[in-house]
Amino acid sequence: MGLEYLILASQSPRRQALLAESGRLFSVIPAEGVDEESPRLCSDPKGLAVRNALAKARFVAGQLRRENGPHLVIGCDTIACVPAGGGEAQYEILGKPDGRADARRMLSLLSGSDHLVISGLALIEVPSGREVTASETTELYMEPLADPVIEDYLESGKWQGKAGAFGYQDGIAWLHKKSGSTSNIVGLPMELLDRLLDEFGTKETR
Repeated sequence: MGLEYLILASQSPRRQALLAESGRLFSVIPAEGVDEESPRLCSDPKGLAVRNALAKARFVAGQLRRENGPHLVIGCDTIACVPAGGGEAQYEILGKPDGRADARRMLSLLSGSDHLVISGLALIEVPSGREVTASETTELYMEPLADPVIEDYLESGKWQGKAGAFGYQDGIAWLHKKSGSTSNIVGLPMELLDRLLDEFGTKETR
């Protein structure tokens, strides 16, 4: 299809910044009003993230059907999760906290443990309707946190709007990446996205 007009289906400033840093030209159409899955427990967190990313991409792609193409819509969903225990392979999903008390609960749960950050990606070509999905997983370790440390971080407000109630990009000294993509933790796995975009033959950059 030649050059694609990229559209990011997200109002996240962190995702927009990552995509802008890649040098690719894009516009933003937030997928506002999409009914995302948000279970507390899940046996397939990768599938959950992919389904939510696809729902966002499909929502925005549907708004473009009557416009001149071509467009390539990027949907992304990022979650943090920890093993929930029990007999089945269940994970507790840590999305964006509902408030300070919920953020405190999440940080207390993550304290002193390994956890995963998973992003689902979905690309939809308009008007052809071609869809491609994938996921990226990064493993992190959070040092044991004393209550005053948690309270200081909560007071900073940096936890707001971030899955798991933390922002790796804030340079937190007690949070360490063990394996995987750093950009994935921030909210958009750029290495994976670049590979998927190459499959579509996108060339347009600044």
